[in-house]
Amino acid sequence: MFIPDWRRVFLRAWSVRLMLIAGLLSGLEVALPLMDGYVDIPPRLFAVLSGLTVAAAFIARFVAQSSLSKGQSNADE
Repeated sequence: MFIPDWRRVFLRAWSVRLMLIAGLLSGLEVALPLMDGYVDIPPRLFAVLSGLTVAAAFIARFVAQSSLSKGQSNADE
């Protein structure tokens, strides 16, 4: 079951934004071998950036976010 204001949380929570960025970085990591020779990017760069972004999302999940605190008190529970 979703929380009552899931749309608001989805649009404003930093944890969600960071997880979307991590997904994008993971996709780029998969696509990197297809671009071999066209782009000069270290092979593990996207994996490291993705891991750091997931760690930041984990931390952001527990930090009070003022854009979510206004209104309902359980907006980011």
